[in-house]
Amino acid sequence: MTYLTRAVWLLSLISLFTDLASEMLYPVMPLYLQSIGFSVFFIGLLEGLAEAVAGLSKGYFGQWSDRLGRRVPFVQWGYGLSAFSKPMLAVLATPLWVLLARTLDRLGKGLRTGARDALLSDETTPADRGKVFGFHRSMDTLGAVFGPLAALAWLAAHPGQYRPLFLWAFLPGALAVGITFALRERRAVPSGRPVMPFWASFRYWRQAPPAYRRVVGALLVFALFNSADAFLLLLARQRGVSATGVIGLYVLYNFTYVLSAWPLGHLADRLGPRRLLVGGLLIFAVVYGGVALAQGPWVFAGFFALYGLYAAATEGVSKAWVSTLCAPADTGAALGTLGGLSSLAALGASTGAGLLWQLGGPALPFGLAAAVALGVAAFLARR
Repeated sequence: MTYLTRAVWLLSLISLFTDLASEMLYPVMPLYLQSIGFSVFFIGLLEGLAEAVAGLSKGYFGQWSDRLGRRVPFVQWGYGLSAFSKPMLAVLATPLWVLLARTLDRLGKGLRTGARDALLSDETTPADRGKVFGFHRSMDTLGAVFGPLAALAWLAAHPGQYRPLFLWAFLPGALAVGITFALRERRAVPSGRPVMPFWASFRYWRQAPPAYRRVVGALLVFALFNSADAFLLLLARQRGVSATGVIGLYVLYNFTYVLSAWPLGHLADRLGPRRLLVGGLLIFAVVYGGVALAQGPWVFAGFFALYGLYAAATEGVSKAWVSTLCAPADTGAALGTLGGLSSLAALGASTGAGLLWQLGGPALPFGLAAAVALGVAAFLARR
């Protein structure tokens, strides 16, 4: 497997440990926030704002990386900010402080994402691109299996003690930062373009090839209705699944993702990313349409396992597809713009889902998202 180069392995390990740190907290966060009095609407707004920060920074730092022809410094600083934000959540539980900590974490994600994905793209060829991104997603999500398991073990021994988890999460995050210093710069061809202002970070959209705009435009329509996974966890809790059971469902989702991301990356290289992405969207529609009516932990377990298949069939595959629709010198900006605009869409999706939940119950946002996923799948299948 010559496509698994040293850089691919290092980036995958970095993502594994970072996700371990983040995912110790992610399934706990909505339960923790509800336990201290935060509403479903505020939780959706918080997640949406945090993702919007990541969105505004992904395109900017992605095109800055292209301009310099350098990737590693963006990766190092990005993972460093995310690691630093974890223990902040243990200090205070006020809304503004929680928002600040989540903002720093997502700013770190925005800083590193375009450069990291461009590094991965630089390490492979079109024939192996799906496998490389699939392997990276598998390793990344392996951390998302170990992280919730660590949280589950802690809460089993210390019920209701959420805050110490935010301190423990700093350790794997710091390890990930240490590994970034083993990366070697593979100098890309500088784009030669001036660095755009922060507020104009998505100008690449205007100069992108038509095929890029068609595919990314369809993905953005879907993202506008694809709310944060926190709502799935809250729904399971509302339908009677215990707090530890909710974390167990999240482990199952990530475990399914780990097992399927790499094989599905291979399948994308053989069948083409379009078919796999369309299949993933159809699975999403089944999951979101089904959970709106689901009752009982075992029914939720089945849907969470299917949800892992959806994620494996879309996240890495969409990046692999989009990276083939732009010039090599624009890879960082193209991928950063995709991630950035998707994160901005998540602000509307999560805030809207929280509002619709409070106004009409959970079936309304989940059913609407399922219908939109079917429409986007039909559009992409025709292109």
